[in-house]
Amino acid sequence: MKRFATVTIVILACVILAATAAQNPTPEPKPGPEVKKLDYFAGNWKLEGEAKPGPMGPGGKFAGTERNEWMPGGFFLLSHGSESGSMGSGTSLAVYGYDPNEKVYTFHEFASSGEAIEAKGTVSGDAWTWTNESKMNGKTVRGRYTVKVISPASYTSKLEFQFEGSDWATAFEAKATKTK
Repeated sequence: MKRFATVTIVILACVILAATAAQNPTPEPKPGPEVKKLDYFAGNWKLEGEAKPGPMGPGGKFAGTERNEWMPGGFFLLSHGSESGSMGSGTSLAVYGYDPNEKVYTFHEFASSGEAIEAKGTVSGDAWTWTNESKMNGKTVRGRYTVKVISPASYTSKLEFQFEGSDWATAFEAKATKTK
């Protein structure tokens, strides 16, 4: 009889806990203010720029588009890009986010050329700076991509590389205009 009472009490406690949990569900996580700063890039963008001649190719003018939309939940911004120019054409898929542990923005891009890029970013005022490091032909290459916000609907950007043992060199400069 004593065992029956103990089992009954345990079952009753579980039922009460389950009912309480159902009435007070854990709130869904919400993106923080840092993530909300990425909202600037949401929407459709038209890009025009010029690649500089160098180790990455002969250079020349290029044009492209980006369609950037929030993933459900609002933690990640998805970017679908395409570009064409004197060095060819291609498409890309990128994901922007924020890492609250490292206190940096994150960027992961996968291009139709087979290239995969991972970078970390910071924002200071109207300037975003993304940096990464990779290997090319066995040598370390550092990248720096800067975005300067000009208005709510336009920004300029510059991509620079630093090959092991050399100074920073500009790979391209561009201007982006929001179309929607």
